[in-house]
Amino acid sequence: MRNGTAITEFILLGFPGIQGLQTPLFIVIFLIYILTIAGNGLIIVIVWAEPKLQIPMYFFLCNLSFLEIWYTTTVIPKLLETLVVARVVICIPCCLVQAFFHFFLGTTEFLILTVMSFDRYIAICKPLRYSTIMTSNLCLQLAISSWGVGFTIVFCQMLLLVQLSFCGNNVINHFYCDVGPILKAACADTTLLELLGLMATTLVIPGSLMFTMISYIYILSTILRIPSASGRQKAFSTCASHLTVVTLLYGAVLFMYLRPSTHSSFKINKVVSVLNTILTPLLNPFIYTIRNKEVKGALRKAMTCPKAHHQE
Repeated sequence: MRNGTAITEFILLGFPGIQGLQTPLFIVIFLIYILTIAGNGLIIVIVWAEPKLQIPMYFFLCNLSFLEIWYTTTVIPKLLETLVVARVVICIPCCLVQAFFHFFLGTTEFLILTVMSFDRYIAICKPLRYSTIMTSNLCLQLAISSWGVGFTIVFCQMLLLVQLSFCGNNVINHFYCDVGPILKAACADTTLLELLGLMATTLVIPGSLMFTMISYIYILSTILRIPSASGRQKAFSTCASHLTVVTLLYGAVLFMYLRPSTHSSFKINKVVSVLNTILTPLLNPFIYTIRNKEVKGALRKAMTCPKAHHQE
């Protein structure tokens, strides 16, 4: 046990060095948040409304869009509050709940993207067996497993975390409740929790990245063997959106974790964390719709049907 006064709340500093920019940043981030919810929500509605889109690829995309809506919701409201109030006070149970959902949804995102890479591998490398392998039951099992594994990994750590008492520094130099500062404020030895966190991070991030890379090695080797240029382009276009999202997500995460832990790099990591939390969920709907003929066709159909009905 460490000596110190027991604390019952944490203080989120947010971005203390942006005096004068709070109002424009608040407006920009708020608009991005609304667009993120609207864009991802629109994808879910379109996929469920259009029978042609009710295939495994779009089923997993719906899971990803649903996840992104809640992932941003766990963080952005508090981030907006830090732009209005210089030092945001958050109770310890509230802080632990935010940390749980942030890391649970973040972990699940890696797993969903890994499942999506497996789906693209089957679609391109084993096209004749695709419908027999990627059945609706298997897709449902893969989705439930992704959510279940993500929940279990983080929940087991949270069971230990909620039993801690806190008596150290209650200031968190971040815009959300990150586990690192929370552990530093604990009164007891946190070695076991830190070890579990390291094991989970190693299992999820490098593990899912390796599986995705292996899938794409097979995918690219199969595409290169396609004789016609149009055939190669068509095959690659089916996985280009997923590959873009994977590159953005893993690029940001690896950038944060592989940089040396200096004070200046922490500030950069905080900025990258903002981009990863805000921009990636915003860009996902656009990435998956800009080059996707099926989704664009469903969008046009949804926009023209009400007009046609109104004319009748």
